[in-house]
Amino acid sequence: MSTQSTPPSFSLTKLPIVCLLAGICCALWGSAFPCVKIGYMLFSVDTAHVPSILLFAGMRFFLAGVLAVLIGSAAARRPLLPRSRRTWRHIAHLSLLQTILQYIFFYIGLAHTTGVKGSIIGASNAFAALLIAALLFRQETLTGRKLLGCVLGFAGVVLVNLGQGGLGGAFQITGEGFVFLSSVSYAFSSVFLKRYSAEDDPVLLSGWQFLLGGVVMMAVGFAWGGRVGPLAPAAGLMLLYLACISAVAYSLWGVLLKYNPVSRVTVFSFMTPVFGAALSALLLREGAQLLGWTTLAALALVCAGIWAVNAAPRKNLSSGRKRHDL
Repeated sequence: MSTQSTPPSFSLTKLPIVCLLAGICCALWGSAFPCVKIGYMLFSVDTAHVPSILLFAGMRFFLAGVLAVLIGSAAARRPLLPRSRRTWRHIAHLSLLQTILQYIFFYIGLAHTTGVKGSIIGASNAFAALLIAALLFRQETLTGRKLLGCVLGFAGVVLVNLGQGGLGGAFQITGEGFVFLSSVSYAFSSVFLKRYSAEDDPVLLSGWQFLLGGVVMMAVGFAWGGRVGPLAPAAGLMLLYLACISAVAYSLWGVLLKYNPVSRVTVFSFMTPVFGAALSALLLREGAQLLGWTTLAALALVCAGIWAVNAAPRKNLSSGRKRHDL
């Protein structure tokens, strides 16, 4: 491996850099919660009609793929094009897990459960990613400290949602069950992205998997009778922002996973529901009390969980750097 790859691999394992980039990703993903709802209104999407939701989501992810590929190509000063069957196979796997299955399960599940329960169940992806990486793929060691960090982070997500109600009701396979399957799909995508980025550019993988997934979701949504409203200027700007969220956040996430253990990165995902709740309170005026002590306490728990995971011995980090430099 050339010496040019060594400085990025070293700096991207430093905790301040990981915190900054992962925090940006989670803030962007958190802003998607209220912005998607605003997008529904601007595009006149019937939120009770799953095909229309899938069509809208497919438009977002297709545009995200275009942006990721263009920005990545400009940064690399070369076209980011898949040049082998292996790369296309990796893109197909990631697209199925990260975009198609995750969001089909998520949107259908969210239509049959409350947003509070969906946020809490969705936060289980950090647990799932840790267990999958440690037990199935042996990418890292499962330790008590890592599990403690996940428990603390999950407690923060539960706390920030307690004040909103909606925790009652029976369990539904097509509701809470689908949201959980969405989290499992996302967890597998994180593990596979780390694995595949050892051979392919993570930005290339991110952009093309969004392109493929977006086309599939648009086709399914349209064929199933999905409809969206006309593209007004405000609607177009919101769609562009939603696409930028996916393009920037997932590409950064992929780069972090390339150089760090899965648990070290995915534990930050507990911050996403906290950002989402706070930004929803600001932008949608959904429960101003969320900007008070509850959100601060939840954020403290999430930060404690992040510290617990990142205070673990760094043997995995150093061994990961050695493998990359080889």
